[in-house]
Amino acid sequence: MAIVVNKPLPEFEANATGGIKVSNVSHLGQTIILYFYPKDNTPGCTTEAMQFRDSYKQFVKAGATVFGVSRDNMKSHDDFKTKLELPFELIADTEEKMCHMFGVVKNKIMYGKKVKGIERSTFLIGSDGLLKQEWRGLKVPGHVEEVLKAVKALKKLAAA
Repeated sequence: MAIVVNKPLPEFEANATGGIKVSNVSHLGQTIILYFYPKDNTPGCTTEAMQFRDSYKQFVKAGATVFGVSRDNMKSHDDFKTKLELPFELIADTEEKMCHMFGVVKNKIMYGKKVKGIERSTFLIGSDGLLKQEWRGLKVPGHVEEVLKAVKALKKLAAA
């Protein structure tokens, strides 16, 4: 089932670092940021993780919980999280269930060969469990600021 803006997320459950289980209902009442990235310890993904890390306190202040999602395993995630001192959890989607549900698995050309990869994408889920906004096919520069702006706008809307 595809995800659609202003609709609830389909059912899912995934394991994250810190022994946390994340599902479509586990964080109701909280605003959630799910950012999908291709691979731990690669240049663009490291930069993106550090930008979310550096803005983390602002996300929390705006009422949002951040999760990074990739196909890497838990050991890779734990190492990546420790190395970069990430204050948020990383979801290990080793079976690509979430990646397919959110439609972020794309064919890419790498070194002249077609490969299946993750398209850098971010999803904003409201405290009501509805998908509020999505960003697909991202470039890292400026993206985290844009997501933070959307979270703050959502908070203002909720307070009104």
